[in-house]
Amino acid sequence: MCTYLTVKDEIDGSAKGPNGSWFHVSDVTVYFDHPVHAMAEHTLNIDFTDPSKGPSARVAVELTADSARKLVAAIQEALDAVPAEMQRA
Repeated sequence: MCTYLTVKDEIDGSAKGPNGSWFHVSDVTVYFDHPVHAMAEHTLNIDFTDPSKGPSARVAVELTADSARKLVAAIQEALDAVPAEMQRA
């Protein structure tokens, strides 16, 4: 069973893509579904993209639900440790 729940948002960052080249990422899509490669029945899938550069400007991540929760906690912990004056919108 699939949820078909997809969350999309605009972001500003960089990702290392094919052949080790860096590119700007402007969009993120997050969804819980069947993975393409991960050895799990369902995964949280995250796609970082720059649609203006075509389909090759994409980095995809497939995480088990447990691993995705650990990633969320690690991100929150790292951000909480940054002094307020260093954070920007």
